[in-house]
Amino acid sequence: MGKKALALFSGGLDSMLAIKLMTMQNIEVTAININIGFGSKTDVSEIMRRRAALAGATFEILDLKDKYISNVLFNPKYGYGKFFNPCIDCHGFMFRIALELLPKFDADFIVTGEVIGQRPMSQRADALRSVKKLANDEDDLILRPLCAKNLEPTKPEREGWVDRKKLLNISGRGRDIQLKMAKEFGWEDFQSPGGGCLLTDERFTNKMREFLKYDDLKSEDIDILKNGRHLRLPNGSKLVIGRDKSENDFLEKAKSSKYIKVKALHIPGPYSLLSANANKEDIDLSAKLVLTFAKTEPSKTYEVEVGDKILKASPFKKRENAHVYLV
Repeated sequence: MGKKALALFSGGLDSMLAIKLMTMQNIEVTAININIGFGSKTDVSEIMRRRAALAGATFEILDLKDKYISNVLFNPKYGYGKFFNPCIDCHGFMFRIALELLPKFDADFIVTGEVIGQRPMSQRADALRSVKKLANDEDDLILRPLCAKNLEPTKPEREGWVDRKKLLNISGRGRDIQLKMAKEFGWEDFQSPGGGCLLTDERFTNKMREFLKYDDLKSEDIDILKNGRHLRLPNGSKLVIGRDKSENDFLEKAKSSKYIKVKALHIPGPYSLLSANANKEDIDLSAKLVLTFAKTEPSKTYEVEVGDKILKASPFKKRENAHVYLV
């Protein structure tokens, strides 16, 4: 009977190639994307499904944002990288989840597209050993096909479930081998490396750290942090102003009891969210700020809907006057 594998899948080229190396050995693969919340600001599930299929796998998304926030993000055993990225603990968390899911998917082992030496924090040889401990991989079931020949053989190799001779020995940050393989397979649809996790992005993590000074992070806060201009008002309220149609649409649909809507009436303008507990001073200022980023004239007065109230306000004379509140 053929063996089955679960692949931790990001939608990137390395994870696609890891799957392909398995399906070429007649291993049935299910690609799982563990959604911790800090990936793309848009829904890329169908793109990932298409890329998994291109490599020969079925695809599923697991939403584990709440579990990640409560178990990993704020107390990583191995600390953070350059910004707010607990990469070693994050990888250990994902592998542990995947290993626990093996019986559900009737799978035998785990596959990942990691390459030793490619990432400075999580893909060093010592980091891989730490990840193994965090994942409770006592049965040695995590296989990294792209760099397997640089590592000790895993159980899938020792038992002959996969042919080690057909695995690779890639190392370091270069991409030439992977890009050559993609060309040989005729692939053009794959994600470029780097920049996939917002916890490695300085601007986003600064925004998140600022948020944490005022509030506890919940899973519904993450997507709001990814969208809009974020402004902190004098009395501690948060104002989030959409920058384009996609952000306006997202903020209008966002479900969070922490915010009320702010919208200029009768004129084109951004959809915005204001802290539900904002006091009168911040409410009045929010109307002024939203008008400043709408199609308005400083000398005119406009109506603005703030929660269930209609206010009259005028924008700042210069948009720069609003920038002082930007996070």
